[in-house]
Amino acid sequence: MYQLQAEERKKAPLLDFAYLGRIDEFLKRLREMAMTENWNYFRTYTTRPLPILYNYLNHTFMRLKEQGKVIETSGFHCFNTGLVTDHQQEIFAVFKENEKGMRFMKFCTESDNTMSYYSSLPERATYFTNPADLIFDNRLDFRIKIDHIIGDEANFSRFPVEIQQLSQHQLINTFNGALEHAKKRINRNYKTAIPQFYRGQYVPQGQLQLLLPLCLIEPHQADLALTIYKENNFYSGRTCLTLDMAINNARLIAKPDDEWLKP
Repeated sequence: MYQLQAEERKKAPLLDFAYLGRIDEFLKRLREMAMTENWNYFRTYTTRPLPILYNYLNHTFMRLKEQGKVIETSGFHCFNTGLVTDHQQEIFAVFKENEKGMRFMKFCTESDNTMSYYSSLPERATYFTNPADLIFDNRLDFRIKIDHIIGDEANFSRFPVEIQQLSQHQLINTFNGALEHAKKRINRNYKTAIPQFYRGQYVPQGQLQLLLPLCLIEPHQADLALTIYKENNFYSGRTCLTLDMAINNARLIAKPDDEWLKP
């Protein structure tokens, strides 16, 4: 049985909201109900069960709370998980409040009798207003702050070890070559640029960004994801993410196309 650490609980708004029982069993129930999907990391070792699903649920819940989409009626609280069954029925998480506090009851679909308490079903979380923002605009210029990316300790630590050992001149050439390769891939297939929702210190309300593959070692294998976002009339970029970090952020919007970003 997996035990959440104190530091993990601080970053888990769903755990503050309600008692979920054993977290591994809670996640397993949802995984078995939803369409088949790989919710485990491939590159990062963790003993936490279904880590991508765990992060997805917590950030989805946070967004739903912000948008007022966690619905209460007759003592029941409910939210739309954003996931569906094999038959495309939406899956909802239902909670019941009693003298001991809020407790998780079950996951259910819209056809479950519990959902008859709701005159309208809880809505999914949303992360954009203009669908065009999800698509890379090849008319815009790039302005990538490479000095910041290779000079920032957090960014640089995400690079493969063999790339970190290059001279600065070699490193910049390798990075620029990978960036040009990514641009060509996007021009051939717009789905190469994967949308993500990022929330951080400087964008606490969140920001829609695009992820580009950086193939630093092998031309067909992404090593990092470069994040870019629209700023005025160009794309700005100053951060690289590990592929597991990118999957966590991208999965909030939709299951990513697996051309290069997959668990």
